[in-house]
Amino acid sequence: MALLERAQALQAAGRDIIHLEVGEPDFPCPEPIMAAARRAMDRGDTRYTPAAGLPALREAIARDYRERFAAPVQASQVVVTPGASGALQLVMGALINPGDEVLLCDPGYPCNQQFVTLVGGVPRPLPLSVDNGFALTPARLAQCWGERTRAALVASPDNPTGNRLAGAELKAMAEFCAGHGGTLVVDEIYQGLCYGEGADSVLRHTADAVVINSFSKYFGMTGWRLGWLVAPAAWVPAIERLAQNWFLAPATVAQYGALAAFDDEALAIAEQRRRLLERRRTLLVEALAGLNLPVVGGAEGAFYLYLDVSAYTEDSFGFCQRLLEETGVALTPGLDFGATHHPERYLRVAYTCDESRLREGLARLAGFLRQ
Repeated sequence: MALLERAQALQAAGRDIIHLEVGEPDFPCPEPIMAAARRAMDRGDTRYTPAAGLPALREAIARDYRERFAAPVQASQVVVTPGASGALQLVMGALINPGDEVLLCDPGYPCNQQFVTLVGGVPRPLPLSVDNGFALTPARLAQCWGERTRAALVASPDNPTGNRLAGAELKAMAEFCAGHGGTLVVDEIYQGLCYGEGADSVLRHTADAVVINSFSKYFGMTGWRLGWLVAPAAWVPAIERLAQNWFLAPATVAQYGALAAFDDEALAIAEQRRRLLERRRTLLVEALAGLNLPVVGGAEGAFYLYLDVSAYTEDSFGFCQRLLEETGVALTPGLDFGATHHPERYLRVAYTCDESRLREGLARLAGFLRQ
């Protein structure tokens, strides 16, 4: 965030900044979603909804799991939330008592530990190894599980590496957690943004997991702040009580807009954008190979590449600072994503701007490296 603030200040001063640091693509919100939201406002549908969300939206989400992913999800298992962050807060509130430990992948999304500490839990790193591209395995999860562990929070695809977990691996992890009195929580917010094999859900393989998802990434609704969770139906009344106390309800107009996200027109736009992101990914992977910046991890999903910059520096934060000041290219240092995986050796690039800007960013980066 410090680098983002500096990048914005430089841009305000007239510098041409290429933003490869922010996890938000340059696409506008799809028009079918915008139109549905406008219709809701014109009808006056702006009052509170139930805390768990519009019944029609809960059913649409459940139907999407059944039709696209062959996962037997019912509307009674779905809770609509103020962003995936709201879903994470509710899940931690439902699962974790003070002193309970939660395993978090390192490298991984930096805010997760705050959702754990917010409810008195103790975040514990689940250190991953560069030797296998920071891929999580069931054996590694089992190795890190402790006496006070109550949950493991994993992502597929993940941020920052874009790694994906196979269905069989997720099933094995979920069964291990359940067998040890805990819960596997799977962050699937990049679910639709997959390259190679098609998108999947842990819920197709097991009922022993809780899922977090969002309308922000695949559906392009970042600023609408709308997500959801899927949990066993028996848990939902307690989760709904937490939601009533913490949030009252998700944003009403955002929910009416999200109803259109599952229509054929909006899904076609989302798929077109996924293909465009895949092209950007290919461009970067091929170009970075010639700059001695190896991509670490599979980069099979999301819109990030995690790069090893140790051939040039052992201080990726300082590297990103200099790159920004001297070239106007903004990247994210590995410091954001954990402490145990030698984050000073890595940085993340987000392919969230168009190909012409990516090519310009690569040219500036190449010139910087030649120095």
